[in-house]
Amino acid sequence: MFDVPANTVPSTTALDALVSHPVRVALAVAADRDRWRSKLRYDPEERYATLVERTADQEVWLMAWLPGQTTGLHDHSDTTGAFTVVSGTLAEQVAHRGHPRQALHTLVAGQSRVFAPGYVHTVHNPGPDPAISIHVYRSSRPVLGRYRLDPVTGPEPL
Repeated sequence: MFDVPANTVPSTTALDALVSHPVRVALAVAADRDRWRSKLRYDPEERYATLVERTADQEVWLMAWLPGQTTGLHDHSDTTGAFTVVSGTLAEQVAHRGHPRQALHTLVAGQSRVFAPGYVHTVHNPGPDPAISIHVYRSSRPVLGRYRLDPVTGPEPL
């Protein structure tokens, strides 16, 4: 037998944190379609969003995107979280303060992105088909900080 040092065995707290990571929560909710199927709608004017679940620690939202719909450039205040694409394609552009260029990430079903305080991005549906995503916000869904992209300095608050 091998002797396993105590500091290499994950604590129950560490395992709970891993299981409840926002990406894992988003993936689990995305897989449980019966949990949100009746809430799904598409709005021809703007991206549709509805609350799926609220606990003391987080909110889970369902979002439905028709082709071309976007969030606009924003941050999530001091909230952390993640989103997972359930179906369709979403594109995320991440803007970094002090840098005019944006990083582009194209996501398809089953792929996720995480965000933290100070994370400035825009998400949109670039494809020809509708898209569905699940978003997890730690604490509560924040009021979005809006930005414009300066061609020299990067994102600037509106």
